[in-house]
Amino acid sequence: MPVTQEELEAVIRAAIQVTYVNVEDNSGGCGEKYAVLIVSKDFEGKTTLARHRMVNEVLKTQIAQIHAFTQKTLTPQQWEDSQKASNATS
Repeated sequence: MPVTQEELEAVIRAAIQVTYVNVEDNSGGCGEKYAVLIVSKDFEGKTTLARHRMVNEVLKTQIAQIHAFTQKTLTPQQWEDSQKASNATS
């Protein structure tokens, strides 16, 4: 059975204290390629590599079942800064 967006989001929410999470199925609905954006206080003080390792560990069962997985992990401050920058260029 393919991995669903809802499953990925539920597993992330159960393991990481998220401020915001967005899971996109980039495979056209077959559940083989996902991109996630996770905003969490849990990422504060951690390098990007440490954040990605944390997410990979949380989703190891699901990642093993899909073809491609990309992630962007931000602290709440980084998310706020990126939203301000995005709004400034709009």
